[in-house]
Amino acid sequence: WYQRRVMKFSVSPVVRVAVECKDSSHLPKLVEGLKRLAKSDPMVQIITEESGEHIVAGAGELHLEICLKDLEEDHACIPIKTSDPVVSYRESVSEGSAFTCLSKSPNKHNRLYMRASPLDEELSQDIDDGKVKAKQDLKERARYMADTYKWDVNEARKIWCFGPDGTGPNIVTDVTKGVQYLNEIKDSVVAAFNWATKEGVLCDENMRGVRFDIHDVSLHADAIHRGGGQIIPTARRCFYASQLTAGPCLLEPVYLCEIQCPSSVMGGVYSCMTKRRGVIIAEDQVEGTPMTIIKAHLPVLESFGFTADLRSNTGGQAFPQCVFNHWQIMSGNAMEIGTKAGSVVMDTRKRKGLTEAVPPLDRFLDKL
Repeated sequence: WYQRRVMKFSVSPVVRVAVECKDSSHLPKLVEGLKRLAKSDPMVQIITEESGEHIVAGAGELHLEICLKDLEEDHACIPIKTSDPVVSYRESVSEGSAFTCLSKSPNKHNRLYMRASPLDEELSQDIDDGKVKAKQDLKERARYMADTYKWDVNEARKIWCFGPDGTGPNIVTDVTKGVQYLNEIKDSVVAAFNWATKEGVLCDENMRGVRFDIHDVSLHADAIHRGGGQIIPTARRCFYASQLTAGPCLLEPVYLCEIQCPSSVMGGVYSCMTKRRGVIIAEDQVEGTPMTIIKAHLPVLESFGFTADLRSNTGGQAFPQCVFNHWQIMSGNAMEIGTKAGSVVMDTRKRKGLTEAVPPLDRFLDKL
């Protein structure tokens, strides 16, 4: 029996740990164990990084803990060493590009001009939920986007693709007028777009909620000089330049946390939340009982050790449940060292073995 379609979950795996075996001779067992774990729980994502480490991604700290226990005792049956949990982020942009970005191909015969701008959060959500998707009827989708999000119908009809993986919440739109040979480079641009949105320029994380507009393209008349080898790296550089000129920012995942507790210990819950950048959005008294249900948004980054902390603050009387809820912009400029977002970018780059500083704009941008 083969799984025909990947299951869609309402939560996304946002907490990841790297696992390795204590004894390197056990590596084949670990790999086999990870395969079994992936089959036993379809929610878990097993990723092998280029650096060779095995990443297990789960919905939260507790979920991961259970998965790793299963891995150690049932699936791999070997002692396992795990890294500290790491949160996955998304890269986005906060404003339209300051100017149109130009990149030239390595042979200097082709030029691409693009701009980036942010997508509505609702639209990104619709793409995630599959209300707006790549395989939809062109006109139907354009109509929906024009009515709901005030898109220009002609632009909405010229969406080239979604990405990463052809389904993600980023869009390439062709807003050019009368460009020759444009369709011949479409596949190359789409390939570059999927590559660029899978590994953003800030710290190689997926992009989310970015719209790239292709404004103008000048291509060589000879087909040999505008092949994939010329166009793909050029388009990728152009996407990166557009992202860097459009106020790049980081999105962090946020849990919706539901806490049940007696009214007497609510002070402990509030103090625990404020320490961890949590925002309380609702509190409901359960009629006829002393219990209160508190709903709050808690950044995933702050959720490690949250359960233990909450219990110690409330004498074990509060019961939290966290599910992934949405992405929010991280405070601070992602390009500056010393801000919250900046330090996350730096740590992530260090962990992935990239150069510590975000590459400068002139690496991707060409002069006329």
